[in-house]
Amino acid sequence: VITQIVEKRLKKEIEKGVQTIQYQVITLMTTNGQAPFLTVFMYLNEAKNEQEKQDLALIIEEMLHQRIQGVKNEEGIWITPAFPKLIYVLEEDNIYEGTKYFYLTELAARCTAKRMVPDYISEKKMKELKEGNCFPVMGCRSALTPWKDENGKYQFYGRFNQGVVTINLVDVALSSGGDFDKFWKIFDERLALCFKALMIRHNRLKGTLSDAAPILWQYGALARLKKGEPIDKLLYGGYSTISLGYAGLCECVKYMTGKSHTDPTAKPFALEVMQHMNDVCNIWKEETTIGFGIYGSPIESTTYKFAKCLQQRFGIIEGVTDKGYITNSYHVNVTEPIDAFTKLKFESEFQSLSTGGAISYVEVPNMQDNIPAVISVIQFIYDNIMYAELNTKSDYCQVCGYDGEIQIIEEDGKLIWECPHCHNRDQNTLNVARRTCGYIGTQFWNQGRTQEIKERVLHL
Repeated sequence: VITQIVEKRLKKEIEKGVQTIQYQVITLMTTNGQAPFLTVFMYLNEAKNEQEKQDLALIIEEMLHQRIQGVKNEEGIWITPAFPKLIYVLEEDNIYEGTKYFYLTELAARCTAKRMVPDYISEKKMKELKEGNCFPVMGCRSALTPWKDENGKYQFYGRFNQGVVTINLVDVALSSGGDFDKFWKIFDERLALCFKALMIRHNRLKGTLSDAAPILWQYGALARLKKGEPIDKLLYGGYSTISLGYAGLCECVKYMTGKSHTDPTAKPFALEVMQHMNDVCNIWKEETTIGFGIYGSPIESTTYKFAKCLQQRFGIIEGVTDKGYITNSYHVNVTEPIDAFTKLKFESEFQSLSTGGAISYVEVPNMQDNIPAVISVIQFIYDNIMYAELNTKSDYCQVCGYDGEIQIIEEDGKLIWECPHCHNRDQNTLNVARRTCGYIGTQFWNQGRTQEIKERVLHL
């Protein structure tokens, strides 16, 4: 009887604790009115022993239950929150039926089908790429380079990124006019420009005193420096990273070869472009001792800006500049028909060349009645790719109570969100959640990103 009472009280305490964290994050607004971009990392093997692992499993279970439930909006309806982002690590003892913690993976699959999270990291694949380590990403995809302290121990928590500058690969290709010799020459010129811009970011941070942000630099969020101590030593030697972002590999390859980078004859060029950026980052790293890395930029709204600038400079080119967006990082274009498993396998080759950060996704319909299919994708992720997610829809119309997919319609050349049931178009009374390449967005998007969301084909 005592054991039952203790168990009941413990579960209640965990429930309240998780609820508190979730609601504190959601109601703690940043200066632009958004919830903080915070990630909860659910990794059983971080536990030091079996007892700790069982305790951690209880917390993970509750975290998933509460995310499945969602949070209440102003009308008291349970909806999908954007944050905290959840990442679930796939391991030997939770990936297959019959393993000890498979019940958590089943719960994660149910949660993904309803709320689009958690995203999945394969412990096996990450250890292959990160010197035997498994650790969370910063933000939606930024991954640290393995780094050891003075005692030879790997450290990931508490480190940080100095900033990102993104190269528009489509612009490089179009500027070359399709001439490969010109392409590599312009590519190097643009990379040199990126280096210059990244060093401006780096030099701007130099000389900053720890007093500027005591929580970050003095109390352990990022370091434990003395009062009045400059942060400079953290900017070198790889403790912090600095990122060369890239976007539009798909359109870049399409223009230079006339084919998608999924075509076997075009893929070698795509990989060569990725390798070249890695080689350049390694040269910068050796020259400066600063932790340069190549990063698949999310370009949430910049995709529209890049596309518009390309159209102004080069006009409309079919398959290259004929949309209001360019494709994120190394991804397969959203309109290309490809199945989930082929896409993940293909993109895994590029993910391993995007060491400073990358995420892949598959677009799926409503999978709440087909959890075994979700688990099949999750198991494929475990064996094939380091970091991936499933995109589904999770919407609600406050006017009529419709909880299916809110549609995007075109009227007078403008894309508009509309409830297919009551035709409500008031964004203040529509709850729409879509993955914006890594994060879940709930505050609507510019016309370019909206077009990209509208044109996404299903992979499953």
